[in-house]
Amino acid sequence: MNLRFLSAALLALSATLAHAEPPARMAGGMLVNTSGMTLYTFDRDVAGSGKSVCNGQCATLWPPAMAAADAKPEGDFTIVTRDDGGKQWAYKGKPIYLYTPDKKPGEATGDNFRDVWHVIK
Repeated sequence: MNLRFLSAALLALSATLAHAEPPARMAGGMLVNTSGMTLYTFDRDVAGSGKSVCNGQCATLWPPAMAAADAKPEGDFTIVTRDDGGKQWAYKGKPIYLYTPDKKPGEATGDNFRDVWHVIK
């Protein structure tokens, strides 16, 4: 077998596997990232706008669920471009975030924070 062919096949397989798993999943009735940390939406973000309005200090407390530069939309997951040029996952058109005080998988201490942050259920 040609070594070049084998290398190309392995590279193609690893690229396929890298995108085979969605960026989040449902667990315990809520959307969590691949580490099991709870994901949130922000009422001030407009679904389908392709933009996040949580930047600066807001993004320090509510870190965006970042997507790799080469990530591709998958089902209900799309990608928005942040003000700093970074890529962020969106769920059903709304950017998604983590909450800094959540320290363990499954914690959802930011749910209904100031009535504008919500766990994705």
